[in-house]
Amino acid sequence: MRLTMAAPRELTALLQSMAPGTALHQAIQRITQQRNGALIVLGWGPHVEAVCSGGFVLDDTSFTAARLAELAKMDGAIVLDLEAGRLVRANTHLQPDPHLPSTETGARHRTAERVALHTGCPVLAVSETRSVATIFLPGLKHELESSAELLTRVNQLLVTLERFRRRFDSAVERLDRYEVTGIATARHVVAVLQRMELMHRIGTRIELDTVGLGGQAEFVDLQYGDLLAGSGGVASLVMDDHLAEGTDPAAIFGKLATLSASELADPREVAVVLGYSHLEAEVSPRGNRLLASVPRLPESVRASLIGHFADFEELIHADPSELVEVEGIGESRALQLRRLFDRALEFAEAE
Repeated sequence: MRLTMAAPRELTALLQSMAPGTALHQAIQRITQQRNGALIVLGWGPHVEAVCSGGFVLDDTSFTAARLAELAKMDGAIVLDLEAGRLVRANTHLQPDPHLPSTETGARHRTAERVALHTGCPVLAVSETRSVATIFLPGLKHELESSAELLTRVNQLLVTLERFRRRFDSAVERLDRYEVTGIATARHVVAVLQRMELMHRIGTRIELDTVGLGGQAEFVDLQYGDLLAGSGGVASLVMDDHLAEGTDPAAIFGKLATLSASELADPREVAVVLGYSHLEAEVSPRGNRLLASVPRLPESVRASLIGHFADFEELIHADPSELVEVEGIGESRALQLRRLFDRALEFAEAE
């Protein structure tokens, strides 16, 4: 199966249109129960019409599960204008460019792959022998699975995500300690963002599988949301603290997403994406993440605090009398900040 880590929106929308309870899902079930195969183009326009030859033209025929299943009993392909909810062609012969590449061996699936490449439309191929439906998009193939299979895998992925969340939290806690004690290195920053990207990839797979669960997805969504809660914000603040000034966190996440699984597993590869020359390079935070934990502290005041002091060490050891010199910091706020800094120092020393 070829599946990009960041599933295209088009695939997600298609899976939603085929989720349990939809007419298309019911049609696929009928086709497989009847032990029939099918080749269904899910789109219409001049680009699709150009590859159709022969068959029957269906004028103003609305789409229903029963009609699609009956048409699948014929040998040719079916064209379904999914957006308009109408059947357009039946028993038609599809003639995509034969020079288009295909890794498929079966005639039906090879045609489906080439039609998707030729027209840009999704094509659904249902195997007669295996009773399995497969979606083809340009450059992408996705095999549909039963709700039971999806739920089993989603539960396994949730367990994996929970394990990675613990590792992420541990990496963040380690970075907290080493930042305060002044011994943080690029390796510790890499560990946090590496685990964040791993969690994102697992989450993408969960989101894609959850779409196919239909009404069963609600509980999964709650678990998934709970496991990822706050992690993205923490990762962005780590970038604000340690990467070059003006770095766009979204751009960094985009670069991390292009790494292969083996590259992501190598801290040196991740370090290159983050702009570090080597993993043991000493790093010091600007203080964004620590100050972000202060309730109702305006971002402008946070920036003033960071700009006022020479470095993080000077900031975290500042007396209340020094803190009040910063515009926007009164005596009560200075005392609040001093208590926060003291707790951070005590936490680091308690290791």
